[in-house]
Amino acid sequence: MKTLCVLGIMSGTSIDSVDYALCAIAGDQVKLKRFWQINFPARLQSRLHQAARGESSSHELAQLHHDLGRFYTGGAKRVLGGHRPDLVGMHGQTIFHHPNRKAPATFQLGEPAYLVEALQSPVVSNFRAADMATGGEGAPLATAFHRVVFGRRGRHICVNNLGGISNVTSLDWRDQGAVRIMAFDTGPANVLIDLAMRHFTKGAKHFDRNGASARRGVPSEKLLASWLEHPYFAKRPPKSTGRELFGESFLQKALQQCKRARLSKFDVVATFTELTARSLALNYRLHLPAWPDRLILTGGGAANPVLAQGIWNQLLPFNRKVQMHTSDQLGWPLQSIEPAAFALLAYWRWMGKPGNVPTTTGARRPVLLGQVSEP
Repeated sequence: MKTLCVLGIMSGTSIDSVDYALCAIAGDQVKLKRFWQINFPARLQSRLHQAARGESSSHELAQLHHDLGRFYTGGAKRVLGGHRPDLVGMHGQTIFHHPNRKAPATFQLGEPAYLVEALQSPVVSNFRAADMATGGEGAPLATAFHRVVFGRRGRHICVNNLGGISNVTSLDWRDQGAVRIMAFDTGPANVLIDLAMRHFTKGAKHFDRNGASARRGVPSEKLLASWLEHPYFAKRPPKSTGRELFGESFLQKALQQCKRARLSKFDVVATFTELTARSLALNYRLHLPAWPDRLILTGGGAANPVLAQGIWNQLLPFNRKVQMHTSDQLGWPLQSIEPAAFALLAYWRWMGKPGNVPTTTGARRPVLLGQVSEP
């Protein structure tokens, strides 16, 4: 089977940077050739946050859609130079994700035409809509990539991405038959931590580097007990979420509660960090078939040692033999997983192979994901 050079492009709910993964793909074999990140300039980042809060006009959204497409293109050309990939998978920037059964909707900004023109390569985009149209949540979509890259016979492995939102893929291959797969969003990962850091530093800091602020605080057990009663955590999969539930509106209410509880800014960040760890473990306990024997952390949150230790502390009482790794320890940089996943989905779309896993998204059937723009 011919190997294609596929560029995956992803910017997640944290809205901090664009991640690029150049991959060599043949069938189900994926090899990472190059990975890079381009940070959003402050003004563009601010406009994206405003759009995600639902505060942008239709005119501004149209302008932003094209501006972001040009920004993606500039970041690709900066590293690729004159190199032309065979195919591009561009996820875009989610500003709205509402997997309501009666009236589902999702929207990712980023006009693909600029990539098509600059690279003279086909671009696959708008991956989530087809799954939604057939009754699915439109998420999670990295599940098949996790299976291909990290699944191992005889093991129960969980791959947990800690981006803005936390999502887990459970790959239970302990039996001799086919791997049993579950995948869903567990709730917030970095989104509340990042928003709190922006709030307390008036925009000077966008995330809690190395967990420095959380390390100086003490989590509020009372608030954690209250927040963990949120109905999303107990909701059975398939399920997905975003800033609509765990974004600015949640933050504002939570900050009022923290103020009444007289928490310091460090206590607030520590409490949000612990919420991520505990809600992750709560979802595992409620919804997974068993505790994993191996956990692989990916995404920016995996670089936060306080968060990683919090997750470890939550899992250890339930499985004393659990192994925890980060994806970079296995040859995949923390932020490379998501863009590489959409590179694989683009490849499968080009080859006419469905990319969703209906048992995890809730879709009625497997479907081709994404729309193709050609030069």
